[in-house]
Amino acid sequence: MTYVLLLVGFALLIKGADFFVEGASKIAQSLRVSPLLIGLTVVAFGTSAPEASVSFIAALEGSSEVAIGNVVGSNIFNITLILGATALVFPLMVQSDTIRKEIPFALLSAVALLVLISDQQLQSLDSNLITRTEGIVLLLFFAIFLYYIFEVARKDRRSNEDTHADTANKSRLKNSLLTIGGLAGIIFGGSLVVDNSVQIALSLGMSETLVGLTIVAVGTSLPELVTSITAALKRQVDIALGNIIGSNIFNIFFVLGTSAVIHPLTVDSKIFTDIFLMIAVTILLMILSRTKYTVSRIEGGLLAAIYIVYLVFIILRN
Repeated sequence: MTYVLLLVGFALLIKGADFFVEGASKIAQSLRVSPLLIGLTVVAFGTSAPEASVSFIAALEGSSEVAIGNVVGSNIFNITLILGATALVFPLMVQSDTIRKEIPFALLSAVALLVLISDQQLQSLDSNLITRTEGIVLLLFFAIFLYYIFEVARKDRRSNEDTHADTANKSRLKNSLLTIGGLAGIIFGGSLVVDNSVQIALSLGMSETLVGLTIVAVGTSLPELVTSITAALKRQVDIALGNIIGSNIFNIFFVLGTSAVIHPLTVDSKIFTDIFLMIAVTILLMILSRTKYTVSRIEGGLLAAIYIVYLVFIILRN
């Protein structure tokens, strides 16, 4: 039965992603905004739902390491393996605005997190902590990001006023239902895959620590992975790239910010290595994006290889 549920989970993930990308791209057309904008918001926030739920529950239970590790690990996974795998499927064209604004915003979120957790280094305190006040600061950054997105959307609509008339309300309703249904399939399918993969792995003799570092960590990022690859296959590269960048911004500013407001987060000193890597791969993405405004298949392979090396490192470290 476990294997059957695993297959059902994968089927829901794949078909849900198909519906989700299809609905999201049509909503972008009907609203006269760019697919990148939809990727940065609707798709990114939707696919980050598993990370949000895991971190919020961990914060409520006082499991700070899980809340922070989940976000940092997912962000590294997003930029390295997901972006790498997506570029291997179809090279990603990168808009100049994305290089100048959205990717630097993702870098800002990573650097802001590093500064906020460095209490011992910067203030000579006894421990490193993300306080409720600092959580509110992260949420204020998120509000600024949302304001920027709304301004971009407004300009997009103004520039596209003379293109096509609004899609009929019936069509908009259909696309909204398609998007919501697809997202539900992604989240429920991802949950089935994680839960049943853990059961299978434990029955095969894998330790709980190894399962947590691999299957569970990757499992919460399955929606981003499947959605981005599906978007690349459909040649909706703006949605694929927007999904990854938007998810990283959302994870730090909103997910960690809200988690810290729920309960102050104690920081494990080991996480600094991971945060430095998160900053490094974000800078690498900025550099790669500037090479002909494309993340090529070779560059995608490099990013994927970085994650494999990182995975070996965290298994040995723990």
